[in-house]
Amino acid sequence: MPKGTKQKFKLYYLARIMTEKTDDEHMITMPEIKQDLEAYGVTADRKSLYDDLESLSVLGIDVIGEKVGRNFYYHVGQKQFEIAELKLLVDAIQSSKFITEKKSNELIKKLTGMASDYEATQLKRQVVVQGRVKTMNESIYYFVDDVHRAIADNRQISFEYMKWNLERKMERRREAPYVVSPWALTWDDENYYLIAYDEDADRIKHFRVDKMKSIQILEEKRTGRDKFREFNLAKYAKMNFGMFGGDQKKVTLKFKNELVGVFIDRFGRDIRVTPTDQEGWSQIAVDIAVSDQFLGWIFALGTGVKITGPENVVERFRNEISAMMKMYK
Repeated sequence: MPKGTKQKFKLYYLARIMTEKTDDEHMITMPEIKQDLEAYGVTADRKSLYDDLESLSVLGIDVIGEKVGRNFYYHVGQKQFEIAELKLLVDAIQSSKFITEKKSNELIKKLTGMASDYEATQLKRQVVVQGRVKTMNESIYYFVDDVHRAIADNRQISFEYMKWNLERKMERRREAPYVVSPWALTWDDENYYLIAYDEDADRIKHFRVDKMKSIQILEEKRTGRDKFREFNLAKYAKMNFGMFGGDQKKVTLKFKNELVGVFIDRFGRDIRVTPTDQEGWSQIAVDIAVSDQFLGWIFALGTGVKITGPENVVERFRNEISAMMKMYK
């Protein structure tokens, strides 16, 4: 049989045909395989294709052959990612605020390449513009890589930290760059955050990665190891509402029993819920970074929750309510 000009790529094209055109729901016959190979300029006889399909299995592509009626069909079974897993990844990319719209489309396109043509159609049906506010910082991926390298090399970093002004442009928060010891990256409240030790302030701080600019990896070794060894990232995220910091307090909250799920969702199942002397009400005591965002969260829950302590937090909430009432007089 004459050889096609692209004969040396036969195994590659065969792998592509099997992964793109077959899955657990879609199968292909040997004549169809030969026809698809010929479209790539590759010729093959039936015997050599049997050997090639065996080779694909050795390479990790799970080719399954089964008889259906009078015909024999082939398809790829288990793949690196199941379609349900790919859908989950697509949804995560779509909903991620820190990934730009352009990068989201690029990543989703790469994911669809890991599915068959039929499965890719299901993924594309999910690619819908959700109207979410995405970051505009295309450099965030390189910043994240820089931070990971600094952590791996045990180095400090410096960077400019930006903020929006009224002209809708980014400007520096301060003239001098920040110099910190990076210890972790976390994804919270739809944003990516750097968790770092600030030696000058002698405390753990967090910074939104999409607002960082001009990251430099320094020669100085990281500091704050003892501080971070005692650091509980999950507790930190629960305590800082929307990752806005404030003075840490043990706050007591009294609430209607039907709202218990709200507090478990926020603070976890380990919170201690105790009854109060008012029927239908319970209370918890939790560590909170008391910020305007925390008070806003309490306000949004309405009359179903009440701050009962400490008194200075209760007083601050009263003052916030009074100030708001004066604005609307």
